[in-house]
Amino acid sequence: MGFLARLFITGLGLLLADALLPGVRFDGALSLWLAAFLLGLVNAFVRPLFILITLPLTLVTLGLFLFVVNGMMVLLVAWLMPSFHLTGLGTAILASLIVGLTGWLANAFVGDRAKIEVWSVKRQ
Repeated sequence: MGFLARLFITGLGLLLADALLPGVRFDGALSLWLAAFLLGLVNAFVRPLFILITLPLTLVTLGLFLFVVNGMMVLLVAWLMPSFHLTGLGTAILASLIVGLTGWLANAFVGDRAKIEVWSVKRQ
């Protein structure tokens, strides 16, 4: 259930990036959800290696190079999928920001264990 929630959140972020950025385009709904799944895999396996390799540059830029690394991960997914179109690295960085902000906002509803949490407030 938590995996599907994270997949949905990533897909929602990519859909929002598609709506807001003119340089992001998907050929269909299936390619959007496949890109969300693939972005999750890339972020889980490839991104940590890239962060380790670029650690000196990340330290010199006080962490700002991580925006470029995240954009490169989105570019990698677009390169792997012919039905996901990006115009360049700048667009990929902006798309990764939108996906990240969407995930950050949705994280209020999905807990650390990737389970949907329901909060209730009791008035006394």
